[in-house]
Amino acid sequence: MAAEVSFPIDTPHGRRTVSAVYHREGSGSPLLLLHGIGHHWQAWQPVLPALAERHDVIAVDLPGFGASPALPAGASYQLGSVVPLLGRVCADLGIERPHVAGNSLGGLLALELGRSGLARSVTALSPAGFWKPWERRYAFAVLLSMRAGARTLPVGVAERLADRPGGRAVLLGSIYARPGRRTRAEALAETAALRSATGFGPTLAAGRDVRFTGDVPDVPVTIGWGTGDRLLLPRQAARTLLEIPRARLVPLPGCGHVPMNDDPGLVADTILTTCAEAEAAETRARAARTPAQG
Repeated sequence: MAAEVSFPIDTPHGRRTVSAVYHREGSGSPLLLLHGIGHHWQAWQPVLPALAERHDVIAVDLPGFGASPALPAGASYQLGSVVPLLGRVCADLGIERPHVAGNSLGGLLALELGRSGLARSVTALSPAGFWKPWERRYAFAVLLSMRAGARTLPVGVAERLADRPGGRAVLLGSIYARPGRRTRAEALAETAALRSATGFGPTLAAGRDVRFTGDVPDVPVTIGWGTGDRLLLPRQAARTLLEIPRARLVPLPGCGHVPMNDDPGLVADTILTTCAEAEAAETRARAARTPAQG
């Protein structure tokens, strides 16, 4: 069941309240999940059962997406503003340095959280920010086309398309390699989420000059990239190692831009392996600091 956390922030127009909707389940060390632009926390549902067996999973609707309201007037959607907001969400939920997994925009945010010392480990699935200028322009053009389609497509037409696997491919084929696996209800919910995303425009505008540069020190980082990604082309995956040489690069065969539904088992295993690696490293470090008992 979804819940909401709210807290005040300072804006050019005075003190305002920010709210974020989240879904939480499972037990164990905390794991924060961040979706991509135009999506919602439900994008993670295919992998939630496996993740929740080992972790306290918190899947968040980013500001202006899903059920989370837009940021208040004057508040920035730039990375330097959204990353601290996510840190504040975690603090208000009693979470300190969770493992973080993110997809697309969420992957970029996960890397920034890791670089800011706010993440225990990072798994970034097709993260934004490793593009060349033409690749960014291409991705933004696809996203704008998807947004325009979602906003202008009559609801009745969307419902008829969602009735059939081929129709779901029309609605979702840009982000999934296997869109027919999405249910009718899921396809309609994703179309509605993209249609109503108040944060879409300002988030896209904030990303026009974004490029991830610099390392993510001190925490394990895994980059997963779908070999069938049609939005952020798979050639971008190799560039992540130029900036983050210690990262583990995992190809996701047959997966599209949003891989959680295309291969839930592989994606869950990729995230869980990264979390386990971080916790094993912490255990070794504690043992090394503990004097040997005679």
